[in-house]
Amino acid sequence: MANKNIKLTPALLKKLVLEEKRKIMETLEQEKEDSQKVKADEVDADELADALEKDIDFIAALKIKESMLRKKYRKVQVAKRRLYKKINERKK
Repeated sequence: MANKNIKLTPALLKKLVLEEKRKIMETLEQEKEDSQKVKADEVDADELADALEKDIDFIAALKIKESMLRKKYRKVQVAKRRLYKKINERKK
């Protein structure tokens, strides 16, 4: 399913859930502990909030930098037009 956009319909969602349920049931029936060997790292919500806050701050900083670069770009474009105009006047 990599790199494919699939529309998630209720029927497809139900199929996926039932397939996962079947896999878990098979694991439990065979008395395997694969499903219990998974160790999930527990993270406090405040740590995630800090990361999210840092991302938002970084985006704000990028927007500021982008606006500064756009202003510089406009100045370069104005100077470029002025020079083209000057060159074209000399040719005549």
